[in-house]
Amino acid sequence: MIRFENVTKRFRGTSKPALSDVDFEVLRGEFVFLVGASGSGKSSCLRLILREETPSEGRVVVLGRDLRTLSNRKVPYFRRHIGAVFQDFRLLPTKTVFQNVAFTLQVIGSSRGFIQQAVPEVLALVGLAGKEKRFPHELSGGEQQRVAIARALVNRPQILLADEPTGNLDPATSIDIMQLLARINAGGTTVVMATHEAGFVDQMQRRVIELVHGEIVRDERHGGYGDRSGLPSLAPEPERGAAAVAALTAVLEVQREAAIAAAAGLDPTAVVDDEDEIVAADPEVTSPDALSPESMSPGVAAAAVAAAEAATAAALAVDELRKAEALEQSSAAPPVAQEPKSAGDGAATPGGDPETVPPTSPPTHTQSIPVVDLDQLEVAELGLADRLGLGETDPDDEVGPTS
Repeated sequence: MIRFENVTKRFRGTSKPALSDVDFEVLRGEFVFLVGASGSGKSSCLRLILREETPSEGRVVVLGRDLRTLSNRKVPYFRRHIGAVFQDFRLLPTKTVFQNVAFTLQVIGSSRGFIQQAVPEVLALVGLAGKEKRFPHELSGGEQQRVAIARALVNRPQILLADEPTGNLDPATSIDIMQLLARINAGGTTVVMATHEAGFVDQMQRRVIELVHGEIVRDERHGGYGDRSGLPSLAPEPERGAAAVAALTAVLEVQREAAIAAAAGLDPTAVVDDEDEIVAADPEVTSPDALSPESMSPGVAAAAVAAAEAATAAALAVDELRKAEALEQSSAAPPVAQEPKSAGDGAATPGGDPETVPPTSPPTHTQSIPVVDLDQLEVAELGLADRLGLGETDPDDEVGPTS
């Protein structure tokens, strides 16, 4: 039926041939899968069989005819014995289902009586009985592909070529199309199908010809799609360090807010309210424009960012050091009974004002700040639990079902 004899096909403007020394033969009544990656030469083989292309070297013989010697005038008559089904259906949108299928017979000059008999028969074969008057836009994708198959079969061809016939269909519809092609093949029609559907190839166990870069690497009867171990996996790789990245993002947000406050002449430790607006420690600074980073000069902004980063790092280190010292003292010292405060301890006296406790002097610049391993710090201890959504939640804040 089909024979490729050392066929090589080169296209103009390409350095490598689409097919290189391809040699195989398809017998009458076979069902053959052409498999391989995109660009491996599957569609080129089908175009050579259909006489859309001619080989650069070698010979293609179809139905006993050498296609090199077939004149262009005789090509339409040759194609009457070959049906073709494509991925994109290629239906005429302004014609009904009946008219799309009958168009093939009208082109070759079939009689009206033969058309009226053959079209309903082939539509019943593909499962479209009763839908003769519908237009393509009124059909599903699977039904449109069935119309394309009926159009290819209405002239009762000896060979059916299918180029990715299930490429645009959902899995369930694709199975129906493959079952239909199997029934057509069981009726004696030779089917040559180019496909990427590995599942269908593995299940049907028909002849498989595998192409790689235009060369046949496997010709196996009752074979499967082939080795797929080299294909990349779609399983996502596990992300590492997600918590550390989130913590760093929150720290940088704190530094940014402190930088804006420092550049505006505010206390870098100013409180941030619920609307993310800085509350100025100096009541005289009330203009929102003063807090805008766009209003700063580049030098002031850079200095503010550097100062805020240093202040934030120092504050975190000192706070961690104090917590460590308090933990050591609490674990080493025995519990002491609480004594009532006297007047000298800062408690209010019966007839006078409470004594003022002198404020603790802030750490000077000469103090040594220990290096803190940020990987061992808890998110809650950094004061970032709320920013990361890890803080304690109020039951009243939970969203319940809407009424």
